[in-house]
Amino acid sequence: MTTQQPARICILGGGFGGLYTALRLSQLPWEASQKPEIVLVDKSDRFLFSPLLYELLTGELQTWEIAPPFVEILANTGVRCLQGEVADINTDEQRVSLLDGSEIPYDRLVLALGGETPLDMVPGATSYAFPFRTVTDAYSLEQRLRMLEGSQIDKIRVAIVGAGYSGVELACKLSERLKDRGRLRLVELSDQILRTSPEFNRTTATKALEARGVWVDLETKVESITSDAIALEYKNQVDTIPVELVIWTVGTRVNPVVQSLPLKHNGRNQITTTTTLQAIDHPEIFALGDLADCIDADGKQVPTTAQSAFQQADYVGWNIWASLTDRPLLPFRYQHLGEMMTLGTNSATFAGLGIKLDGSLAYVARRLAYLYRMPSLGHQLKVGLNWITQPIVDSLTN
Repeated sequence: MTTQQPARICILGGGFGGLYTALRLSQLPWEASQKPEIVLVDKSDRFLFSPLLYELLTGELQTWEIAPPFVEILANTGVRCLQGEVADINTDEQRVSLLDGSEIPYDRLVLALGGETPLDMVPGATSYAFPFRTVTDAYSLEQRLRMLEGSQIDKIRVAIVGAGYSGVELACKLSERLKDRGRLRLVELSDQILRTSPEFNRTTATKALEARGVWVDLETKVESITSDAIALEYKNQVDTIPVELVIWTVGTRVNPVVQSLPLKHNGRNQITTTTTLQAIDHPEIFALGDLADCIDADGKQVPTTAQSAFQQADYVGWNIWASLTDRPLLPFRYQHLGEMMTLGTNSATFAGLGIKLDGSLAYVARRLAYLYRMPSLGHQLKVGLNWITQPIVDSLTN
């Protein structure tokens, strides 16, 4: 009698989509004979709770709080973690090749590689603009800020490209960090900041930017970036403005390996999925997060946000389990739980679920909501305890 090999599930990407899928899979009621091998592949050795990345720049949070190592989160889950970069995916032979030459055959594949910031849209951006998406980006930016803060420059002029959530949050945090030395401007191509956000968040953010003296350039296009200037086009006129720092927060590009897969893609190279989050004509492949073009069970286009990936992970985990145990798969239903953003130290805004909050109350609500979503109970407890005790320690040492 031949014993059947356990199924192997390969998850590419350890962001909200990939990590939370792995955790969900490890918690499902597998029979001993069916328990699959779960492999999570990410180029970093740690998970990043990206909505809290801004807090590194103001020293409100430390790296360990928002970027715990995968080894720590996945301890006792049975999930194997591999640090590596994907070189190729062979969908016919169901095999993933990594850059170091190793190969991972799979029975189920989860594509959760997230997006990359495209810096080649404008001359000079690749060389001179700082992206803000990873812990490494935050470290590079921190290094540059420290250099500027330690220099003899009277005013530190910063241009932030893009007035979406990321741009607005960065502008508020940096204006608080640089105080009177900072000269910040937000450059936005459309005619308003936070174009896709609830009106309440937009109004609150506008007030926060005004209070901090952040200059906002709307309907303005970036022409080019050099080591010490940014050229901006407004109403067919180009102005070159001296700057010490340019931060780029616009756009998201699908990983080239994913773009080249023989699967159905949309115009932005995202993989088109069914409502059960499976690639069309390839039911063994699941896609979620930034790289998935998904219409949910109610016919709604799912936004590519951390909130969506967090919710999709639950369904992908369940649906993989269902597909391997002959159960029906569930169509994904997206629930919009509102939108939160930080507007500097001890201030935030929240709109959703019929609630509108701003100021310090929204700041606390945002922290608690994110604490609840942290990847493991152990990490939640460690971070939560630190958030409670830190103010007490600070008050005793000051």
